[in-house]
Amino acid sequence: MKILRTIHADDLEDIATGGAILGTGGGGDPYVGKLMAQQAIRKHGPVKLVDVAELPDDALVVPVCMMGAPTVMTEKLPQGDELMNAFRQLEQLLGRKIDAVLCGEAGGVNSTTPFVVAAASGLPLVDGDGMGRAYPELQMVTFTLHGVSATPMVLCDDKGNSLVLDTVRNAWTERLARAATVEMGGSALLAFYSMSGAVAKKAVVRGTLSLCAELGRALRDTRHAHGDPVDAIVGMLGAKVIFHGRAKDIDRRTVGGFARGTARFDGVDEWKGHSFKLDFQNEFLMAERDGKILVTTPDLITLLEAESGNPVTADALRYGLRLKALAFPSNPQWLTPEGIALVGPRYFGYDVDYTPFAA
Repeated sequence: MKILRTIHADDLEDIATGGAILGTGGGGDPYVGKLMAQQAIRKHGPVKLVDVAELPDDALVVPVCMMGAPTVMTEKLPQGDELMNAFRQLEQLLGRKIDAVLCGEAGGVNSTTPFVVAAASGLPLVDGDGMGRAYPELQMVTFTLHGVSATPMVLCDDKGNSLVLDTVRNAWTERLARAATVEMGGSALLAFYSMSGAVAKKAVVRGTLSLCAELGRALRDTRHAHGDPVDAIVGMLGAKVIFHGRAKDIDRRTVGGFARGTARFDGVDEWKGHSFKLDFQNEFLMAERDGKILVTTPDLITLLEAESGNPVTADALRYGLRLKALAFPSNPQWLTPEGIALVGPRYFGYDVDYTPFAA
């Protein structure tokens, strides 16, 4: 199998940063995921990143991720073995050897957690994911759009508990796994959505881990050259800066295993005198400027520190931070009627139809 590139511990800095940019405010703390992945690579060796097209059609591919409220993940750190426990238990349930690891979502902690399993197992990691960003619920993956079942699924917690789910629909997987995650302390590690190589070639959002690495590297190189890091990211993503301001009010609460809330901003410089609002449920889902809706899910909204360009997650938002809000179009897989029904604004309770964002 042809290897795209070999990922070493130092590469995780850029990947974690890029994952936080694509994570649209969610996906968990990238710092936590980076440390877990770096520790695993230093212990077990580097990770082989492969193109999904290189997989045999009969290969068995399994995604892994962390589930729960990002605000909890920063306080309740995983021990490091939970992901491998879930992975190996699922392998036993399936009754055959897993051939490759896959990333569930390209956001925050979950853009790096698959490296933990790939390093510890010695298996290749597919360069792609199931979202092209981060979403708050388990059924919100392109795998669902291609008829892949989330179960059998194994959840593990930091105390050694594990749970196997077998559900009738992926939406039921989310409901039952979310309830279990709350009882497990607000976060859990899981392996799910097992699929063949043939299905993965259709269902995976391709190239997201390479894109994460490129975004992180661009941010670092631009800062080193004393350029504008925000402009660098805008150019790479075909994005648009939709606001520049300071955070003035953050209403954030953990409800039912999600970090829900609203953030409000006052404009500065070219946006002085204007207001901006973000609604989030783990991820930023809708942006309004001066009371007018600009962007909704599934298009991507991300916040960058105005000077450094560093991504800011929903749980890291603080009063007074000076930020630039970027918006850019979603992966085309989400722009079908089925995709919009699964992750569009009405699913989240917003009384508005999805209108594609034009950068």
